[in-house]
Amino acid sequence: MTIRTILVDDEKLAIQGLQLRLEPFEDVEVIETCQNGREAIRAIKTLKPDLVFLDIQMPGFDGFSVVQGVMEIDPPLFVFVTAFQEHAIRAFEANAVNYLMKPVDEDKLADTVERVRQRLAEKKSSDEADRLRGVLSEVAPEAVEDMDGDETESTTGGRYERLINIKDRGQIFRVEVDTIEHIEAAGDYMCIYTGDNSLILRETMKDLERRLDPRTFQRVHRSTIVNLDQVRQVKPHTNGECFLVLDSGAEVKVSRSYRDVVARFVH
Repeated sequence: MTIRTILVDDEKLAIQGLQLRLEPFEDVEVIETCQNGREAIRAIKTLKPDLVFLDIQMPGFDGFSVVQGVMEIDPPLFVFVTAFQEHAIRAFEANAVNYLMKPVDEDKLADTVERVRQRLAEKKSSDEADRLRGVLSEVAPEAVEDMDGDETESTTGGRYERLINIKDRGQIFRVEVDTIEHIEAAGDYMCIYTGDNSLILRETMKDLERRLDPRTFQRVHRSTIVNLDQVRQVKPHTNGECFLVLDSGAEVKVSRSYRDVVARFVH
């Protein structure tokens, strides 16, 4: 499989250096280079690459603005390249596969390319399943019904979200569902907590519950959902209530009406 790649950096020498370092990877094909954010957005929308190495610090449209500019299409995988350590957290909030510090280290580049291969293989498997379902729906609709039945009983089968786009503070964050620790409702807004970070999503609790796998995410209070994979301790409380201690150290109260539901997963 060829990984169609675009390089974006406002420094021509940086692009040339990265191209040289990518040459040993026979499956990586550089199909375009861009020196500013506007060029990058046009190239990504037109060429639809698999991967983009994206400089964060550029005049005008920076790397994060480029990500925002292509969110209406199926976006490629991004690897952010930066000379500034403080950009690392924002890079991962934007769902980058990885970030690389300048000058690019060859071993870290090799690790990044391997991550890209794995992510693309996972995505390809999902795409192939969807393609197969489309063919079967035309020639053997009964087979599709059987597949749907199996998915309901044994797997999530793509019915639940693995990635949620959250527009917050004028930016769009792509959050992997597995990293969500807990969710708290505030009217028509959801506070999404991922360890030491929090984001605001405009959506009702009921609608968000439909998007999350109930085997992992359970309501433990009228206004709280918890990722059960991140529960490390249960602390009894008064009146039949208890607290869940999460991996980050945060504590979430479980009301009496939901305690029995959670107990099936945490005991």
